[in-house]
Amino acid sequence: MRLLALFACLATLANPLTAQEIPANMQGVEARALFGAARAGSPHRADAFGSYAKGCVAGAVQLPETGPTWQAMRLSRNRNWGTPELVDFLQDLSKKAARLRGWDGIYIGDMSQPRGGPMTSGHASHQIGLDADIWMLPAQDLRLSRTARENLSSISMRRAGGAYVNDAWTPQHMALLKAAAQDRRVARIFVFPGAKVWMCQQETGNRAWLRKIRPWWGHHYHFHVRLACPRGMKGCVDQAPPPAGDGCDAAQDWVDDILNPPPPDPNAPPPKPRRQLTMADLPRQCVTVLQGG
Repeated sequence: MRLLALFACLATLANPLTAQEIPANMQGVEARALFGAARAGSPHRADAFGSYAKGCVAGAVQLPETGPTWQAMRLSRNRNWGTPELVDFLQDLSKKAARLRGWDGIYIGDMSQPRGGPMTSGHASHQIGLDADIWMLPAQDLRLSRTARENLSSISMRRAGGAYVNDAWTPQHMALLKAAAQDRRVARIFVFPGAKVWMCQQETGNRAWLRKIRPWWGHHYHFHVRLACPRGMKGCVDQAPPPAGDGCDAAQDWVDDILNPPPPDPNAPPPKPRRQLTMADLPRQCVTVLQGG
């Protein structure tokens, strides 16, 4: 009965919380501290609430630490959680990776925390159980100890500040990103701009998958996969779809700016420090996600 009541609460609480509705123990506390303290998923039906950078996940499941074609890395972070759809996708992608020359599978970095939400470090997104980082380092040892997974590092693929790929990049990296992008569950993939341009130059067939490959700062030690909101998760807010076309011209523009950066704008205001989210910023279902179990 307790679980049924919680399910009903999750289904009906759709409006933002008022300050008076936030539990006393959550008032004045950064949301990242509250979600970072959760050690296990909530006892609810799997559901994503809010957007990728402002939300939470109910009923998240934990990716097993080791599988036949994957290993979860940095286990001390307890960030190998996500929706069932994300876990299934990663297992499927790892099998495809294992068929590539030089790869036995994939090393998986941060997914989400047990109940999603803002993280104490490292990411603005990854909040609703639909994001995952895949290491660029080919997985060639799937028997790593917990200690090894804390100390092993991925490898960078970029050269010239991300304008080009380096000698560590292989056609197998492109094949893996292409396999991920061609999966219907995937909304977009973030990778450094030089990699996008390289793949644009190499693709001679159907280029539709390139639309999902989006250049972004960093993302040269790993690529970041983002799934679309699964069907039936009505509280999940999809990101706007990528612009039409393969995005190759825009990626080339980004590379050109890296190689020949425009002069700084003397009138540009200084960047404002990012305000840390509180529970009032998140969907009201996130209170129940934290309170459940």
